[in-house]
Amino acid sequence: MTIFLCGFMGCGKSTIGTKLARTLQVPFTDMDTYIEEQAGRSIPEIFAQDGEEHFRDLETQAVRELASREGVIACGGGAMLRDINAQIASEHGVVLFLDVPFRMCYLRIANTDRPIVRRSTRQELYTLYRKRRGIYRRHSTYRLDAVHSPVQSVREIITLLEEKTGRIL
Repeated sequence: MTIFLCGFMGCGKSTIGTKLARTLQVPFTDMDTYIEEQAGRSIPEIFAQDGEEHFRDLETQAVRELASREGVIACGGGAMLRDINAQIASEHGVVLFLDVPFRMCYLRIANTDRPIVRRSTRQELYTLYRKRRGIYRRHSTYRLDAVHSPVQSVREIITLLEEKTGRIL
């Protein structure tokens, strides 16, 4: 099974994804890291040199390439915004939305070098969060309130997926 974790920046996709993959004994891929390795540049460099639209195209390419792999994939915050990405991911696995309140996300991302964070005010990020949240809900197979510890969130994900898929993970 391929599990795509989606959600806003700072919701815990990488942290929870690493622990989930370890628990399930499957590979873990951080999509942003994967894109950086494929491009030979950092995401801030890609944004600065080629723009956001090019980066979004790289995300689509990454979703296509990673969809056939079994394991846990932590998507970038914008990866599941495109219909085609969500469609590819849901055809090859499950898309799990890690739903976390904005204030929690903001505390985690406020002092990072993420291009969108660097160029946006707190209010602009909140507006973006509200806009994206509905898209994540629409494009996900399942939703989880990921407000607990990463260990507790992993337990809840496994329980949710076992109940919904009927498979023991």
